Amino acid sequence: MRLRLRGAVATLAILVIASCATAPGASTGETSPADDTPLSQLRVLDDPRSFEGPSTARLVDREIEPVDDDPEQTLPVTVVSHDRAGDVEVVVDDTSRVIALDLAGSIAATVWGLGLGESLVGRDGSTTFPGADDLPVVTEDGHSINAEAVLALDPTVVITDGSVGPRDVLEQLRSAGVTVVFLDKTSSFAGASAMARHVAAALGVPAAGEALAERIDTDVTTTRTEIASLVPEGDGRLRMVFLYLRGSAGVYYIFGRESGASDLIEGLGGVDVASELGWNDLQPLTDEAIVAADPDLILVMTGGIESTGGVDGLIEDRPAIALTGAGERRRFVDMADGDVLSFGPRSAEVLAALARAVYAPQEAAP
Repeated sequence: MRLRLRGAVATLAILVIASCATAPGASTGETSPADDTPLSQLRVLDDPRSFEGPSTARLVDREIEPVDDDPEQTLPVTVVSHDRAGDVEVVVDDTSRVIALDLAGSIAATVWGLGLGESLVGRDGSTTFPGADDLPVVTEDGHSINAEAVLALDPTVVITDGSVGPRDVLEQLRSAGVTVVFLDKTSSFAGASAMARHVAAALGVPAAGEALAERIDTDVTTTRTEIASLVPEGDGRLRMVFLYLRGSAGVYYIFGRESGASDLIEGLGGVDVASELGWNDLQPLTDEAIVAADPDLILVMTGGIESTGGVDGLIEDRPAIALTGAGERRRFVDMADGDVLSFGPRSAEVLAALARAVYAPQEAAP
């Protein structure tokens, strides 16, 4: 996920996120209820604030269904690449061997969703969905690109948003004759559909890109409408924050509005406290900040909360959290690092999984 954040704090966040990858399916609490139960059939809590304890949101079906098994392709195409020195035109004339790279694995997921999954020849550490999980990994130490590993796969085009690096390695690939396209990516639901169009344009399948973008928009809109029916009326909306945690590195932040966390929280019918308090960038998780936020529920990455020793370990390390409603009731919802902020073809499924864990955690499997 390319976080649109500013300054040194943003750089630190990207580096730390890049250094950590968590396998799908890890869990710290109860699983989300029946995981594939339609949202309309959930037995939701009358008062979501009353539930005590953590729960885990999980994608049961991790497969990505292409919008077209054999999309009509037109090559060559000329696209705008958002390079470090400015926008440049790049000609893509061969998409037979594609490597898609970003922190969340979203670009590779989009390639697959367009129906061009068979052209993928390598992957980053976050690309773990079925069908692509057996591809050679071309990143190391988290998400640092290994130029030799990439070149060994003889790619015809590399598509990235620049969130993996070092940037010089990508320039090195271009100097070696590899076509490299830099996309402008935003971590949001709207960004997911825009990315479908951008990736499709770079691969010469604009019709498939439009179809995938429309599917993402429709699925997210439908899911948000279904979730709205789960939210208690009146003042029952949950106040939520998203914490970025890496206990082993001593890194603790509250994600601000520009991280994409606000899209999830608002999609869940919650109150995004970070936006309410005017926090756009990463906010250090100080005692004063978390007490001021006073969330009813805290969203976290599975690997993040595990790195702190679980909820108990986090509260022991940061006791001020216990002064909040969420801390008092240990009300945390975690989801796999590579899923929760991925924003791609599975955006609606991610949102639905989180909703199950938020509004019907009592139905979780033992």
